[in-house]
Amino acid sequence: MRMLWHPLFCCKMEVLTIAKLDHQLNEEIRDKEIRLIGADGAQLGIMSAAEANAMAEEQGLDLVKISPNAAPPVCKIMDYSKFCFDQKKREKEAKKNQKVVEVKEIRMSPSIDTNDFNTKAKAAMKFLADGNRVKVSVRFRGREMAHTNLGEKLLMDFAEACAEIATMEKNPKLEGRFMAMFLTPKNSK
Repeated sequence: MRMLWHPLFCCKMEVLTIAKLDHQLNEEIRDKEIRLIGADGAQLGIMSAAEANAMAEEQGLDLVKISPNAAPPVCKIMDYSKFCFDQKKREKEAKKNQKVVEVKEIRMSPSIDTNDFNTKAKAAMKFLADGNRVKVSVRFRGREMAHTNLGEKLLMDFAEACAEIATMEKNPKLEGRFMAMFLTPKNSK
């Protein structure tokens, strides 16, 4: 964490640096001997860091320590800026291909009517069709806590209504005044 002074606001701002790839380059490598890999991927053997650095400069490339914990450390001759660019590009591509699965929640009460139940079931099927998980919960108020079996039956009926596109991930479980279960889309597994 670095501290910066901003001239306009006369206050101190903290700048957090996010973890990044830290490789030792060229003259930063001070090991007595290293295992060197050439730009084409061929192993060039064990030599001193100065010799390896001279070879890298001769080729117009950088000497990069890629495995500092090995004995001796492994260094590679490469174009470091191109390596960083390719790495960022791969990370961006991987991030783009990720699918974020959200958990949608549907709440009911034990005294829900059939039309309301059907509406909630349709909404749950829409969420499941989009590939999201659904948490279905029943809230008990006052004396309804004495009849938790009605809530459990309601949740089982709900799971049965969505059975063609969903599987029950967790059975109904009572947590305080709520009884909840999770449904997941069938095609996701």
